[in-house]
This record gives sequence, C-alpha cells and structure tokens, in this order.
Amino acid sequence: MPPSQPPHTPHSPPARTGRPRSVEADAAILEATRAALVELGWSKLTMGDVASRAGVAKTTLYRRWANKSELVVDAVAVLFDELQLPDRGSLSSDVEGVVLQFATLLDRPEAKTALMAVVAESTRDEALRERIRSAIVDRQKRLVLLGRERAQARGELPYEDDPAQAARNADLIFDVIAGAVVHRALVSAEPVDREWAHDFSMLLVNGLTTGPVPRG
Repeated sequence: MPPSQPPHTPHSPPARTGRPRSVEADAAILEATRAALVELGWSKLTMGDVASRAGVAKTTLYRRWANKSELVVDAVAVLFDELQLPDRGSLSSDVEGVVLQFATLLDRPEAKTALMAVVAESTRDEALRERIRSAIVDRQKRLVLLGRERAQARGELPYEDDPAQAARNADLIFDVIAGAVVHRALVSAEPVDREWAHDFSMLLVNGLTTGPVPRG
C-alpha cells in the first residue's frame, strides 16, 4: 500500500514537488492581499502588487494560486475561519450570536469587497465556484453542526436517525442563515443589528406559525 499523503486544508492549493511551502510566506501573501483589497479595490488589485507588498517574487504567487480570484478566495477564507459559536445557552441565542459575528465580518472592507467580487466572477467560472464552496462554505458548515449537536444535547432538537437527511438539513440551515445575512448586509445594505438578529433567530427556530416572540 502506498504511503498516505499529508492532508490539505480546504483553502490551500495542492502540494507540489520541490521546495516546501513556507507558512510564513503564505500568511504574508494573504495578509497583503487583504490590505491591497482595502486600498485598491478588486478591479485594481494585481498579483504583482500583492507580491510586492508581501516581499515575495510574483512567481511565488503563481506557484500557489493560478489567478487573482483564487488568491482572494483564500485570503478571505482566513477571515471566515475566525467565526466561532460560543455556547450562549439556547439554540436561538447561539443563532443570534453567530449572525452578529457574521455581519461584523461582512462589514470589514476587505471581506465585503472580496466576497461580492469573487461571487460575481464565479458565475462564469465553475472551478472558482468549487473553490468558494470548499474554502469558505463547506468549512463554515462546522458551525451548523456544532450548534445542532448542542441543541440536541439540550433537548431543543430531536436526534436524526437518517445521516443523509441530517446532512441535507444542515445544508439547508446553513443556506438560510448565510443567505439571509448576506442579502441583508450586502444586497439590501440594511443593518444586521441585535434587534434584527433576535427576530431572525426566533423566526428560524420557532417557524412562521408560532407568532411573534417577545424580546428578552
């Protein structure tokens, strides 16, 4: 049996033969990419500018990322990895907390600029869509799984016997939360404040037929 290969993180390009990659260089490149996004915006950002800011050769970037879109996705994925789900004592409070975190992240200029740009680019680039899914979407579904496990342990949600249905439910919950917050923050340009996050979490947890739930 051939020796197993080291695992790759979802937002890292495949390993290549030759000299090993530098974690420090990767971090500097991704940080430089975010800084360039804030200063220059998507349209003016170039691989050469990022290389200069990071203090590496442009060929170093192209060994890791095929183009600007891939580089920006990975730079923003690092920000999304900062999202956490502290235990706030109830499912609705957990949802409210992560919604507010997500909205704060989307308010950062580099995240807002990058996300809108790469999503637009991905409408005509299947490989880029897959990179967004693997580097950002699939990684952040961990929060849904964690929240569901906690709610089940508290008795707020039933345990699911069918793994396939459980996976579909997790996907749906993620789509509802992420879609609502992105639309509110980036499309409608309305505030995602504590009041909205509370109302949204109550609607998600209790459904449309239960009526309004007073704020605590």
